[in-house]
Order: sequence, then structure tokens, then C-alpha cells
Amino acid sequence: MSNFPSKKKKIPTEIVINTIWISTFLAMIFTIPALGIFLGIYYGTGNLVLGAVLGFSAHFVAFAFSGRISKFLTKIMN
Repeated sequence: MSNFPSKKKKIPTEIVINTIWISTFLAMIFTIPALGIFLGIYYGTGNLVLGAVLGFSAHFVAFAFSGRISKFLTKIMN
């Protein structure tokens, strides 16, 4: 059987707010450049496939560095 704690631990408000801000910044870092590349290529050239491929590529390159970006943002916010 599992042993569940009887009381919930209270998390300080500062930690919750810091976590929300870091998550928001990470979401913007991952999505805004990829959307900018996609929309820029699509509206500039009219080529949907090229815009999608380059936008997805930029998105996944950003994900490759997500650990480093998260550590950097956490260090700045603390």
C-alpha cells in the first residue's frame, strides 16, 4: 500500500509566482520566434510548406536548449 502524507505542505507565494513567470517566459521563448518565422515566410513568399518546416525547426531547436534556458531564467529571477 502507498503511504500518503497526512498534511499538505504549504508552498510560499513567492515560489509560486516565480514559477508562473518562468513558465510564461519559457512559453514565449519557444513559440514567438517559431511563429514569427512561419508567418514571415508565409506572408513574404506565400510558401506554406517552407514556412511550416522552418518554423517547426526553430521550435524544436529551442526545445533542445530548454534545460539551459530554464536554468538561466531561474538564475535571473532569483
